[in-house]
Amino acid sequence: MKAVRVHEYHRDPRIDEVPEPRITGPWDVIVKVGAAGLCRTDLHVIEGQWDPIQHPSLPYILGHENAGWVTEVGTAVTNVSPGDTVIMHPLVTCGLCLPCRAGQDSHCENSTFPGLNVDGGMAEFMKTNARAVVKLDSAMKPTDIAALADAGLTAYHAVRKAVPLLPPGSHAVVIGSGGLGHIGIQSLKALTAAEITVLDHSEEALELATTSGADHVLNTADDAGKLLEITGGGAHVVFDFVGENGTEALGITALRNRGSYFSIGYGGAVNVDTIEIISREISVVGNLVGSYLDLTELMTLTSQGKVSLHTQLYDLEDAVQAMHDLDRGNLVGRGILVPNLVG
Repeated sequence: MKAVRVHEYHRDPRIDEVPEPRITGPWDVIVKVGAAGLCRTDLHVIEGQWDPIQHPSLPYILGHENAGWVTEVGTAVTNVSPGDTVIMHPLVTCGLCLPCRAGQDSHCENSTFPGLNVDGGMAEFMKTNARAVVKLDSAMKPTDIAALADAGLTAYHAVRKAVPLLPPGSHAVVIGSGGLGHIGIQSLKALTAAEITVLDHSEEALELATTSGADHVLNTADDAGKLLEITGGGAHVVFDFVGENGTEALGITALRNRGSYFSIGYGGAVNVDTIEIISREISVVGNLVGSYLDLTELMTLTSQGKVSLHTQLYDLEDAVQAMHDLDRGNLVGRGILVPNLVG
């Protein structure tokens, strides 16, 4: 089968011919990939940022946002059958450790992370397990939902955590209306009554923010005073879907006293004097992917038409070009890789 594999860091991945995955355990599930989302994390993987954390053995297959159709299951699998349409939670978890039993899938003590430390879904087939697959209505298309497996899940997870902080009359600021941000805006609209202001440097992204439900949009080059005026002195919650190149400082500045800065995008650093944290009583909150329950809730919102993805399709063999488009800012929304899209 064809697969997009990283052979060395700081080099473009290659399109290789590799053996198809096989069932080796009772809980295994083999999925024919219908679509694999392209994420900025994939660029960070190629840069080597995840190597000290995940320690993958090179070469391996990228792709942690995957949806498709079940083709084969292990002997213990009962929740899905061959032919079912599924989306995969990005982590393959054990179900036995304390974090798993508490529903904190992202912190499983024995997990693997397809696309980050084992073979992922930028291929024609991938192997996962029964705990990771969410069975969907057969009418749902993998190309429409694949990126919700991580980008959508991460955005939704952050918003879900912030719901108690955003009662009617509150104000949320969203930094970045790209692949994560436009899902975050829709999630905010679906779960809260907060007023939403979106910041981005791209006019196309700001247009996407407006169509996604933003109440106000501002170019990041605009006077910061406009943001404080719109928010009435600062946001109750800032969702930073960029997390680098100065958005970290902007996010802290945009907060009102006792506000919360939700860090979602990454690559930079949050540098705040402790006296500022104390005197303003502000909070910095990290957000890592989301739980299986978060993903099922997000799929419900999607089936209700309350969350949808803005996508651009690429053939799997054009994965490197898609990554270059993402890196250069030429991709608005989410890039989706589809095996055998052409012909």
